[in-house]
Amino acid sequence: MEMEQRTDRRQRICILGDSLILGALGESLQRGGRYDLTRLALPDGIRTLDAGAADAILFDLESTRVETVLSLQESDSRLLLVGISPDANLVRMWVGRRLRELSMQGLMNEIQEQLVGDPATGGGWT
Repeated sequence: MEMEQRTDRRQRICILGDSLILGALGESLQRGGRYDLTRLALPDGIRTLDAGAADAILFDLESTRVETVLSLQESDSRLLLVGISPDANLVRMWVGRRLRELSMQGLMNEIQEQLVGDPATGGGWT
């Protein structure tokens, strides 16, 4: 039920920082009109982030205390975190997922699925 409510409304995206790449990404997302964007400056923006305040947080991996941002998934496992490193041409995504009461085989299947990925898209993680 809660997941349905989440997709029926505009998704909330928080942009944490003011790097050039984050600014350009924010402009592109805003033009699409499908998201409510909030821009927060560093370092104060990290302290004002609240669990549930966003569906996704975009941040610069080089200028953010990554551990502080990652800790937000503890209170909202559905939070999408996207860390961008423009200097290294790298994007990292963290998608929280909690799995309970898995058998050893179930855990092994989950690990393999994440490593192999979807054959239709050409594989898993790199």
